[in-house]
This record gives sequence, C-alpha cells and structure tokens, in this order.
Amino acid sequence: MAGDLFEDARPYEPLASRLRPSRLEDYVGQTHVVGEGAPLRKALDSGQVHSLIFWGPPGVGKTTLARLIAHYVDAQFLSVSAVLAGVKEIREAVERAKQAASMGRKSVLFIDEVHRFNKSQQDAFLPYVEDGTFIFIGATTENPSFELNNALLSRAQVYVLKSLMADDLTQVILNGLSVEGVEQADQEPVRIMAEAADGDARRALNLLEQALQLNGMRPLSIEDAQAVLVSSLRRFDKGGDAFYEQISALHKSVRGSDPDAALYWMCRMLDGGCDPLYVARRLVRMASEDIGNADPRALSVATSAWDAQERLGSPEGELTLAQAVVYLACAPKSNAVYSAYKAAMKRVQTSPGYEVPLHLRNAPTKLMKGMDYGAEYRYAHNEPDAFAAGESYFPEALAGELYYQPVDRGLEQKIGAKLTHLRQLNEQSQMKRYPSQEEGQD
Repeated sequence: MAGDLFEDARPYEPLASRLRPSRLEDYVGQTHVVGEGAPLRKALDSGQVHSLIFWGPPGVGKTTLARLIAHYVDAQFLSVSAVLAGVKEIREAVERAKQAASMGRKSVLFIDEVHRFNKSQQDAFLPYVEDGTFIFIGATTENPSFELNNALLSRAQVYVLKSLMADDLTQVILNGLSVEGVEQADQEPVRIMAEAADGDARRALNLLEQALQLNGMRPLSIEDAQAVLVSSLRRFDKGGDAFYEQISALHKSVRGSDPDAALYWMCRMLDGGCDPLYVARRLVRMASEDIGNADPRALSVATSAWDAQERLGSPEGELTLAQAVVYLACAPKSNAVYSAYKAAMKRVQTSPGYEVPLHLRNAPTKLMKGMDYGAEYRYAHNEPDAFAAGESYFPEALAGELYYQPVDRGLEQKIGAKLTHLRQLNEQSQMKRYPSQEEGQD
C-alpha cells in the first residue's frame, strides 16, 4: 500500500510553473515585442528566428518567451543557468544540440542570467552560433552593453522586456485563480496583489499561492491579500539596473528643483531596501555638483544629514535625509564648480607639467633665496583691498585661463560680480606679471 502511495506522489510544482503558457496567444504583456506586427512576431511568422538577448527585470517572461519560441519553430529547448552551470553542462547542451542537428531538428539553447558568464565562457558559444548548431537565446537583468561581449552582442538581436503593468498582472492572477478552481468575485484583493507585485508576474503568482494556502483555497479577501504583503518589498536590485535607474531619477529630480519627485524616488529606494547611508553619500555629491556655490549651505545640510543618519540609524535618521532632499531640490542651482573642476583637470591631463613660477615658490633657505625663489612675490594683504592687481598665479604658458564661470543665481551672483571687478583691475593694472600673455585670454 505504501508503495502505491509513493508511486502516485508527484513532485510539487509552483503555480508560476503550472501557469506557464504553451501558446504565444496566451503570453501576457510585451506586446511591443510579440504583438501583431511587432519585430519578433514578424521574425517568428517568417520562420527567420536568429539568436536573441532578452533584457529586462525579473518576472517579466524572459524564460517563458524563450520556451514559446522553441515551440513555435519546432525546436528542442535546452536550458542552462549561468548561475549554476559550468563547462560540463555547457558541453552537454552543445552535444545534445549537435545530435538534434544531425537528425535535422533545430535546437534553442537558452542561457538564463547570461551576464554571469565570463568573457571566455561567452566566447565559447560563438562558433556554434555561427554554424547554426543552435539558436542562442540569453536572458539578463543587466544592461547587455556593459555585461556581454561585443562579439556575442553583434550576433544577437537585443529585445528589451518591460515590467508588466497592473492590468497585465491582474490578468495573470485571475488566470492563476482559475487554474486553482477558485471563483473570485471581489476584484479588490486581486488589484492589491497586482500592484504589490511591482511588475513581476512570478512574484504575483507566488503571492497568490501563499494567500490561497493560508485561506484554505477560498476566494480571496482583502485581509488575505494584506496578510501576504506584510513583509513584501518592492523590487530593488542593488547593483543592478533598477538601482541605478532610481538613483538617477532622484538625482535628476533634485537637479530639476522638484522636491516632491525627489522625495518620491528617495522613498522608493528606502522602501526597496537601499542603505540610507548610500542615499546620504549621493546627496553630498548632488550638493557640490548641482548647487555648489549658488548655496554653499547645501553641502553643510547634506553632510549633517549623513552624520545624523549614522548617529540615529533607522528609522529616525531617514527624516534628516528627507530634509536634505527637500533643501537641495529647492536650492538655487549651479554646476559652475563641477564644470570648472572638469575643465581644470582636462587642462592638467593634456598639458606639460609646467614648473611652479619662481615668484610663487617658497624660499626657506639662503640657497633658495639666492636662486630667486619667491622673488617679486606680492603679498596680497599689503595691497589695496588685499588684492594684488596684475599678479598671475598660473604658469606663464597658461596665464589668464578661466575655468570657473559663476551662474547668475544665488550666492554666485555676488561671486560673479566680484570676480568681474577683480579681472577688470587686472586688465587696468600697470604691474601685469605676464603682459604679453594677457591679451585674448578672457
């Protein structure tokens, strides 16, 4: 009897796996890629499917679409995970593809997380892509331009798969309820889980499965949906594209003087599990890059928020980050210091290593004084208004170059006016350090 029980037992299969569509018509989302008239759909309809790279966040249907393509072109589907596979698994897949080819059948070799393979491993596929041993399909959550070899990219068409919309995820959840034999009348619990899934179909179905297991396979209530969302966090892959996209959105919102959008993106990052100290570090960068001397207090506000976050920790410290974000977004903007720094660095990197002019050198010894170190140096504090008009602090070959151009906003209005006045004094001075270099340098 026990033997019969074991023989009838079936391994558990997650709902997300059981609901994987077997027809392209049942595939949810990505209509820009596989909808009627879309590029990949045209290729499939013509039977001219070449090697592909699917780039998109988790749970948007990369693996499912690869399986459907194999089915659509009547090809053997071979799957390898770059996270788990090594040389042995790759060789076995290639051999199976060769055997199928010898019998006149196509093969699709699907490499999940293909960006995890190193350059040599990626290059190993090239000969078989070239000779048609298999149709190569790679899936990645990372930007292929940065993570994949140019040789592989040049042989594959890249398709960007997008996060699923709430309506798409609602349909996915309703399909799951139907498969489980649950008749759902109240749509609110479905909507709550669809929004919480944050564009990820796999996550939506996992949430649904958890809720049904908790409530005994009954129609969902709002309480059921909320119960499985208690510890749920939005998608935030530190080090991945979502991470850099959101910090970019925060930075651009601050630069664009939109405190509300800046707060939103900061909260999205914190809600997704981002280290608050990382946000603090980026705020300090923004204070210098985008505000600078238009409001020097911005840097103090940002560093104080960083210090408070370290002292208080979470959740108290996050309020100081919010204060800093709002201040930076509302502050007058200037990238003059940032631009000046880049211009000066470029000059240094593309110019000879000019010696320090003699009049700027210190002369602590008699020998140095005898070599005219410090000779003719004009001590600014002994000059009218503590400014040595006509003096130059550049090497002679660079005299008169300008890097810092203050903007007409915030404190830099006053800084700009002062610098203009001082430059006029330099031009009018009868004591120009390098008179032959002054013309045309402004």
